[in-house]
Amino acid sequence: MITVKEVTTKKEQKQFIDFPLRLYKDCPYFVPPLYGDEKGMFKEGFIYNDCCDIVNFLAFDGDKVVGRIQGIIQRASNEKHHEKRVRFTRFDAVDNKQVAAKLFGAVESWAKDKGMDTIVGPLGFSDLEREGMLVDGFDQLSTFEEQYNYAYYPKLVESLGFEKEVDWTESKIYPPENDDGTMQKMADFVMKRYNLRFGEAKNINDFIEKYGDDFFGLIDKGYENLYGTVPFTEGMKREIIKTFKLIVDLKHVAIILDENNKAVCIGICFPSIAKAVQKSQGKLTPLALMRLLKAIKHPSVIDFGLIAVDPSYLNRGVSTAISAEILKILQDDSIEYAETNLNLEDNAAIQNQWKRFKEVKHKRRRSYVKKIG
Repeated sequence: MITVKEVTTKKEQKQFIDFPLRLYKDCPYFVPPLYGDEKGMFKEGFIYNDCCDIVNFLAFDGDKVVGRIQGIIQRASNEKHHEKRVRFTRFDAVDNKQVAAKLFGAVESWAKDKGMDTIVGPLGFSDLEREGMLVDGFDQLSTFEEQYNYAYYPKLVESLGFEKEVDWTESKIYPPENDDGTMQKMADFVMKRYNLRFGEAKNINDFIEKYGDDFFGLIDKGYENLYGTVPFTEGMKREIIKTFKLIVDLKHVAIILDENNKAVCIGICFPSIAKAVQKSQGKLTPLALMRLLKAIKHPSVIDFGLIAVDPSYLNRGVSTAISAEILKILQDDSIEYAETNLNLEDNAAIQNQWKRFKEVKHKRRRSYVKKIG
C-alpha cells in the first residue's frame, strides 16, 4: 500500500535528501547537488523562507521510501505575475503511476488550501535552482547546475494531466570550424562604436567589490521578463557570492561597461564539476574536495552560467563581444567543449548567440502546467 507523509522529522529530512542518491546510484548521467546545500533547505535561516511557503512529502511502500516531492509557493513570483501558482520540484519516484499520483495529489491539496489554482514545474525557489524535466537526452551527462531524470518521468506527469508550458534546450558548444577572425573584428567594432570597455579586477573578491551591485542589477533587468525568474533578495545575492568564491575563475568572467562605467553586458562561465561530485554523491569529503579543486583549476569542460544584456543594448550587437570572449575560452587546448545549460526555446537572442559556433543540441527540458482549482 502506498502512503504519503509530510516531512517533519530529522529522519524524514534525511530520507528526503537521500532518496534520489539511492534511486540514481548506478546511473552514470546523474549529478547530485551538494549534500550540504540540500540540508540547508531545512534550516530555520534558509534564504528562501522569507519569500516562499514550502512543503515536502515522502511516498512509502510499507517502510520503504519510493518517492518524494517538494511544493513551493513563490510569493514574489505570484505577486509579480498576478498568479496563484504552486511550483513542484525535487520530484523523484520509482516508475509507478500510483506513487506519482499520491505525491502530486498531496502537493495539490496543500496548495488548494492556500488558495492556489495552478501547479507548474519542475521549478525551484528561483532561477538559480535546478529546473525543468528532461524530456530528451537521457543518455547525456547532466551538468552540476541541472537535474537528471529517468525517461519514464515525463510519462508519469503527463498521465496525471500535465501539459507542456515551456521548453528549454541545451547544447554543446565548440569553436566554429572555420574561424577567420570575423567574430573578434565585429566585437572590436561594436566596443569602439559604443565606447565600451571590459571591466577589470585583480581577483573574484575585487570583482564583487567593484561590480557586485551592477552585476545583480543587470541580471534583474536583463532577466525580468524571462520565464520563472524572480528578483534577487539579499539572501540570494549572498548565496551567489558564496558560489562565485568557491568555483569561479576570473578568466571565465566578463563584464562590459559603458563610458560612464555602467554595466551593460555580463557573461559568466563555470568550470564543470559534474564528475568531481558524482563519486561522493555530493558530499564534500577530503577526497571529493581534492577532485573539486582539480576540476576548478584544470577544467576540460566549461558550463555557461549566464549572459545578461541591458535591454537598451540588445539590438546593438554587444553580445558579440561576449561571444568573442567565449571563443577565446574554447580555443584553450585543455577545453573540450562548453555546455550552455538551459536556454528557453523561444528566447531568440540566446538561441542566435550559438549560431556563431559549432553547436550540438543534445538535451531538452520541459516545464509542465496543470489547473488544480
